[in-house]
Amino acid sequence: MRVDIATLRNADTIGLTSAQTAYDQLTTAFAQHVGDWRSKVTDRLHDSQWTGSTAVQVRADLAAFTSKMQAAHDELSLVGGTLGDAAKSFALAQAQLVQALDDARTANITVKPDGSMTWDNDPTSATYAGASATARATDIGARITAALTEADQADQLISARLKHFTDNATNGTGLDSATAGADQRTEAGRENIPAQGSTPAQVKAWWAGLTPAEQQDLINNHPDQVGNLDGVPSVARDQANRLGLSRILTDLQGQLAALGPEPPRFDGVVSGGFPVETMEHMEWQKKHDALQSQLDGFDSIQDRLDMDDKQQAADPSRHPRDYLLGIGTQGQGRAILSFGNPDTATNVSTYVPGMTTKLSSLGMDSINDPGANEATNALNVYNAAKKAEAGNGSTASVVWLGYDAPPMTPSVASTARGQAGAPAYANFLTGLRATNTGAQPQHITSIGHSYGSYLVGQATMLSTHQPGTYTPPDDVVLIGSPGTGANTAADLGLPGHIWVGEAMVDPVTYTPSQLSPSPNQRWFGEDPASSAFGAHRFSVADGSPVHWLRTHTEYLTPQNGGPSLANIANIVVGRPDQVQPEADRW
Repeated sequence: MRVDIATLRNADTIGLTSAQTAYDQLTTAFAQHVGDWRSKVTDRLHDSQWTGSTAVQVRADLAAFTSKMQAAHDELSLVGGTLGDAAKSFALAQAQLVQALDDARTANITVKPDGSMTWDNDPTSATYAGASATARATDIGARITAALTEADQADQLISARLKHFTDNATNGTGLDSATAGADQRTEAGRENIPAQGSTPAQVKAWWAGLTPAEQQDLINNHPDQVGNLDGVPSVARDQANRLGLSRILTDLQGQLAALGPEPPRFDGVVSGGFPVETMEHMEWQKKHDALQSQLDGFDSIQDRLDMDDKQQAADPSRHPRDYLLGIGTQGQGRAILSFGNPDTATNVSTYVPGMTTKLSSLGMDSINDPGANEATNALNVYNAAKKAEAGNGSTASVVWLGYDAPPMTPSVASTARGQAGAPAYANFLTGLRATNTGAQPQHITSIGHSYGSYLVGQATMLSTHQPGTYTPPDDVVLIGSPGTGANTAADLGLPGHIWVGEAMVDPVTYTPSQLSPSPNQRWFGEDPASSAFGAHRFSVADGSPVHWLRTHTEYLTPQNGGPSLANIANIVVGRPDQVQPEADRW
């Protein structure tokens, strides 16, 4: 044991806290430099019209440098966290030691510098330690030993962590995003962040048990984990995910730069009169296109957040505050965006879009094309619900892209993506219940469009069939649905609360079953608009046979969806008597 009584008793823990504060200030300042570099240099170059091989090389070099800057920032933030851990660990051990020494003094027991103890055994003496002195001395000695052991272990661990970061800074490995990422994951494990599979209630209890400073440390140092934990409050998730989005953009730029210049496409081999593309180029192109697609998508979401923030700041009454409740690079990319705070809202809608949805669909892609932008669709639901509320309650509208929506290829006919995404969606809804702080009971409505209606159906059955694991929504709305995987509304487990809107000329809602000859059977089960299914059908615009794709995508638009959006808004705010019904299809 290397820490003795005098060292721990006299330790300057305030100095460690001051050092942490200084490092945190340095990290904040450096983060601003990284942000300025990106906005004033790399973004401007990215948006410029400069082309050619030199432009490609310069962009790659700048992206690589940006990645190093971000990694350096992440390493700096971990140093500050380590110093904070040191201050807390030593302060706790010091407090335990001081209390033990005070108890010894009160009991007339003398503690020597080496930890041995003496006391007065003379009953006639004014300093007599009493008949139980031996037992008390044994207890005090054990507490002193425990405090010294705790301090010694903390000293060794903190020293090793600081040496690791020093070595990274000295040899340059700390400038590598992979190294910085691994260090963040290692540090996160020390924070006891709830493991994957923890319930939202467990996550909520863990978060509530942290001090505000500890919560902020986790947001700063582990945004990718905090931001995607169901059960963490929306304000904290938004802050973490905005930071995480910035880091994702930097990391993707670095990965693109690491691919290097485009290799030659052809090497002179000819087959059937046509040049044969090299395997090297095909592999490069595949990796490049996947990274570029994600980068463009996340860039688009950042642009959307920037635009909405400006509009909200200019006129809060006309535009709700955006909350980024999820972000990630898994699969095709993940993003969850809420208009309004679902933690405080009385009425919350959670919209799952369907086939062909991309990250950029939640960003600036097709923002002026009615029905084509999924974030705008969710905003339309928000505005319609605010109107339907008429001042009674408050609204939040979420668009949830927590799964890989299928492209318009054979994968759209498979149940795999919907089944894979259903548990995550069910857990997200359960998390909304856990973090709700509103004064009135929360009313949650799931909205599934196209393939998203299949995922919503699967998630609803999970939540109603496993009530101890998930909490179901109050109402379910299915629009443009090819089926839910259920043969009746009763199978979904929410009797009287399943609603369906299907346009007369929406071909997706007529997609026949691959297995059943029944005219009512759709690709994923019974037609939700049929009488046999047993849902409440509400009126929507019939649509145009000439523009059938628009008919399929415009259920949530005020321009061409007819009464659809107003009907859905009345469901969202719990006014079913105001919904315009429509006769079942069969």
